[in-house]
Amino acid sequence: MLRGGNLGVKEILQFVKIEHTLFSLPFVLIGYILAYNQFMHDLPVSELGWLRMDLVWILVAAVGARGLAMALNRIIDRDVDAANPRTANRHLVSGDMSMNTAWTLSAIFLGMLLLGAWQLNEVALMMAWLPVLAFVIYPYTKRYTWLCHLWLGLCLGLAPAGAWVAVAADVHGWAAITDLLWYPTIFFISLGVALWIAAFDINYARMDVESDRENGIHSFPATFSEEATTRTSIQLTLIWFACFAISNPMDEIWFLGAAGIMAILNIAVIIRREKFADFQTTLFRVSMLTGWILLVAIILMEPDKGLMLDD
Repeated sequence: MLRGGNLGVKEILQFVKIEHTLFSLPFVLIGYILAYNQFMHDLPVSELGWLRMDLVWILVAAVGARGLAMALNRIIDRDVDAANPRTANRHLVSGDMSMNTAWTLSAIFLGMLLLGAWQLNEVALMMAWLPVLAFVIYPYTKRYTWLCHLWLGLCLGLAPAGAWVAVAADVHGWAAITDLLWYPTIFFISLGVALWIAAFDINYARMDVESDRENGIHSFPATFSEEATTRTSIQLTLIWFACFAISNPMDEIWFLGAAGIMAILNIAVIIRREKFADFQTTLFRVSMLTGWILLVAIILMEPDKGLMLDD
């Protein structure tokens, strides 16, 4: 329990850093929209209602997955957090939250993930182990390799893929996966998300270089030079733009243009980081905005190609 025996909503939201949900949520919605538009014509109009209702359970599963990922990260990384002055005041380190409470929250979030997947379809439920495994592995990767940033990207790259599978499997079952119906669009969307998050996280890790080196944490900035960190994050940004450009859902200029603009903004912030009073906050906001701008671009696509709400 928290000190005083009170576990409030505010404390829970702080524990799971609810603001970071803004990174994955737009791509969950993008995955849903792309799947809906891809498969809506495979069903009679009378059956589209339940396909639309999938979004409710996708969001339940997504919130559960996001909360579980952060709770597991806090639990597994509590020793790392204790050794880092920047994170030494986090709930488990400071004693504001007990391990029992953290595990209880993890169980609740896992229950949300499984409930949402169960309400969707068999494929979604049977594949729920994949994000859970990815979440468990991630905190350990930073202890061994700077590739931890790419693994974190993989964790978030599962967001659009998971939402897409939830809808696709409703229509085609396991064939949605085995017949490669996810290639190329959702594959390159998910790969782009993974690289986008990796580029952000490499720069986020700049805050902890000294602590990481002292405590054997293998972040990219702690392993390589500052110049290499800047160069690599720019290269990753160019590659994630290329992935989104290749995917180019529905062959619309809106999505390509939005991806290009946001790539330029991200690179500009990284290059001119010393000009900002708070580089990390600025980068967070620009990176977070990227997904939402891409979502808006998809929504703005031609009505006959966009998400059909009226048939």
